[in-house]
Amino acid sequence: MAILGDIQFLERIQFFNGQRLLANDLQSLESFEREMRWLHNQSLHQPGIGSGFAVTGKKGDRQVTISPGYAIDALGREIILTLPDTEQVPPVADNGAGQPALYDLLVSYPPDANLTPSETRDGVCAPRGTVRVHEEPVFCWARLSDDGKQPADSRLKDLVQQQLMIVLAQVAIQNCQLKDDVNVAIRRNARPPKQPRIACGAMSVTSKDFHSVNFSSDASSGGAATSTPVVSRRVTIDTSSGRFSSTPSYFARIRAADDRIISE
Repeated sequence: MAILGDIQFLERIQFFNGQRLLANDLQSLESFEREMRWLHNQSLHQPGIGSGFAVTGKKGDRQVTISPGYAIDALGREIILTLPDTEQVPPVADNGAGQPALYDLLVSYPPDANLTPSETRDGVCAPRGTVRVHEEPVFCWARLSDDGKQPADSRLKDLVQQQLMIVLAQVAIQNCQLKDDVNVAIRRNARPPKQPRIACGAMSVTSKDFHSVNFSSDASSGGAATSTPVVSRRVTIDTSSGRFSSTPSYFARIRAADDRIISE
């Protein structure tokens, strides 16, 4: 959801001497400045990690440590951790088939309703109220599907794909501890790289992936229309592992089983 699409009009908040200020006046000013900053982030940056948020954990550890950091989600909201945080790894034995269970460590922007008051004050002839809330990011472990590419939970999968939850690291867990060191290669930077991003992969196909398509010649020139059968190939290839920030250009090469290049 784009912030700009939600803005019906802009109003610059002004004050005058002798004006009686209400809580809503100051709250509106804070909200305006915050949403304009989010619009800036959303327009000029991509979702990802701006700095910090280093995740460390060695083979055999039962927890990971997250350093202070700054990240941005798809709505331009800042996700900020000011003090180191420790997260226990999920207590699972394996993936159910004797192999390590794969998890992504996710972080997201904390909803206002989840924030804890850090300061309250008595009102003037009014009940005590909250004047400051403590903001901390929300961390979450997402169990991955068997192919290790996407969260198995459909809700978490949608949030990750929408970049409302940012991937910090990936771990393999066996017997309630890390099977290997933490993998941070899957992280996405909020600052796009200056060099072009390239990713590649390969997929094997069989005869069932071939389809016969008839192409008809144009009879408008006076000749008889003809239909020529052509064998085509249709394969769906998942390129999400490339983590492109926009739709990339694709180049394909078809190679036979004996390594002969058929087309490219």
